[in-house]
Amino acid sequence: MADPADPPAAPSVLRDVAFLRLWAGTTASGLATWALPFVLGLAVLHRELGPAGLGLVLAARTAGFLAAVAVGGVLADRHSRRAVVLWSALAAAAAAPLLAAGLGRSVLLMTCAAALAGAGQGACRPAFQALTAEVVAPEGRQQANAAMTLAVRGSTLAGPALTALLAAFLDVWTLLLGIGLLWLVAALVPGRGSGAPSAAPQAGQRASFRAEFVDGIREARRHPWFLAGLAALTAVIALGYSATSVALPLISRDRYGTEWVLAAAVTAYTLGALGGALVIARWRPRAQGWAAFAGLAAYGFAPLSLVLPLHPAAVIAAYAVAGIGIELFNVPWFTATQREVAPDKLARVSSLDFLVSYGLAPVGLALIAPAITAFGVTPVLAVCAAVCFAAPAAAALVPTARHFARTPAAAD
Repeated sequence: MADPADPPAAPSVLRDVAFLRLWAGTTASGLATWALPFVLGLAVLHRELGPAGLGLVLAARTAGFLAAVAVGGVLADRHSRRAVVLWSALAAAAAAPLLAAGLGRSVLLMTCAAALAGAGQGACRPAFQALTAEVVAPEGRQQANAAMTLAVRGSTLAGPALTALLAAFLDVWTLLLGIGLLWLVAALVPGRGSGAPSAAPQAGQRASFRAEFVDGIREARRHPWFLAGLAALTAVIALGYSATSVALPLISRDRYGTEWVLAAAVTAYTLGALGGALVIARWRPRAQGWAAFAGLAAYGFAPLSLVLPLHPAAVIAAYAVAGIGIELFNVPWFTATQREVAPDKLARVSSLDFLVSYGLAPVGLALIAPAITAFGVTPVLAVCAAVCFAAPAAAALVPTARHFARTPAAAD
């Protein structure tokens, strides 16, 4: 029975046309993002791109993302968030025919196009995050963020699967143009936000990009729970996620003698994340910060399951638990950021989130393989599992972390 003191349930965001348009645009961008590496992999199989060229192109996309995400945050706080989504997605769409033109002809052209695609992807991420806060009322944002993460996780399954299906009928050149069409959907379908305009100064009074980004950092520092959560998330991604990304294929091959453990564990992680998003769409824990950090710590079960020679089912179950936990963290984390951060600085703080957490992930990937070579896979995985458990636990001790709010009343 519901508590009479509880507020009435908010109307479903799935009936809100403005949100559905935003969701469709986000889904299209997610499909395009996840499909591109798969399509480029097909190009390697078809000998239209070499392995070294593939690495260079993907590295350029990552560099473009990291370079643009901070700029996109400043632009989205200076100007209309809708306009930033439009132009950044159009840039990513324009990169697709350039990639196709360079296929089999010029790795340099493909590298430049991939950097443009990554820049478009990076610039639109904080703008999408801030636009969600404009389109959706505060009481519906947790459900909206859960729907957004369902789109992202669904894209990780549907993107490669749909691309593989289409590859049976279409060549790589056509598939790259199809990715461009998805970015056009991301650019054109979302509508304008209806929230209050940004409080950014007029053009003649604006500070430099650097000063405005530093102002976003200053805003982030006003929220100890945010800094603690970002540090914990970065540790989990840089160590836990990177360790399992490198070690899982090795263990699947050497310990279990089959690749299906790798495929099943990755699939279980994504399905677990989808389940976690469905749960957190309606669950409102009293201490949402502590519950979120417990979910983040659950990722430690993934590297821990690889330390000992367990049955494959235990590894798959551990990855499913990790997937559930990561969304029990992500959705309240995004919702609290939209609630607590000053609206005119939201995009910059969101860009800081993406820049730090995703920016350090390649560093973790680069260091894990040498560490495994030097110390062995078991000690490295044990350390990574310990960090995944300890970092969120330490973050939960920070003042304001219990409710992801500067005051408990703000979280209610």
